[in-house]
Amino acid sequence: MRSKLYIAMPVLLLMALLTYPVLQIFYEAEENPYSVEIVETSTNSDKSICRWGLCRGKNGSIPEAAQDDTEILLSGGGLYLGDVNENKMYLTFDEGYENGYTEAILDTLKQENVKAIFFITGDYFEKNDAIIRRMLEEGHEVGNHTMRHYSLPELNYEKCENEILELDRLFYNKFGRHMRFLRPPKGEYNSQVLEIANSLNYKCIMWSFAYKDWLTDEQKGADYAFQSVTENFHNGAVLLLHAVSKDNADALASIIQEARKQGYEFGDPEDLA
Repeated sequence: MRSKLYIAMPVLLLMALLTYPVLQIFYEAEENPYSVEIVETSTNSDKSICRWGLCRGKNGSIPEAAQDDTEILLSGGGLYLGDVNENKMYLTFDEGYENGYTEAILDTLKQENVKAIFFITGDYFEKNDAIIRRMLEEGHEVGNHTMRHYSLPELNYEKCENEILELDRLFYNKFGRHMRFLRPPKGEYNSQVLEIANSLNYKCIMWSFAYKDWLTDEQKGADYAFQSVTENFHNGAVLLLHAVSKDNADALASIIQEARKQGYEFGDPEDLA
């Protein structure tokens, strides 16, 4: 009995040591969903789900994503970075619904002469005709964030295609042009989603920086937004900001101005097409 106990104790200790790093990574992921890459299932089949996420770089270094997910994204024609050899960054905004700040964001972009991509949902399209028209008139791109914001990899081919096409057709009928950039809801995609995007002449745009800015009842102030964004500048950055955030709207001008002080410029979305 005593010999069995002596054998069991080292085994239990080894198991605890091996398990600790896994638990540590898990809790880090829960605390900051953009701090580590999370893949829910294997990425080797069309039915699997890749969930985009990054390990942030430091001091201007390029963030890293999981190799398998990056390969699937890039080989499928998508991107998450511009040219990393240029001191150029790109502003993108996700628009699930209007919270009263998009007009202020557009004012700042016009004042600073910066063009951006606004990814809209079907609900946003139906309720914000004047704002979308202003986006287009002022030279911004309006991207497709799908009709109903479903997780695209969870849909079959036909339903996934329809989530993109339905919004595209409505947009074309009203504004006389097709969308050309897609951002999959929740950052979830797989090879089938990318195949469909390519067949519809869409470029799938992920991001190289995002932060927890979408909780409207947990805003932390413009200084927090400024610090969160500016400490993660890097060449070719595709910055994802949520337009529902008051912090982002209030900090945007200072973010753009700080980028220019550091030698960066904001590229035209045309560069990413």
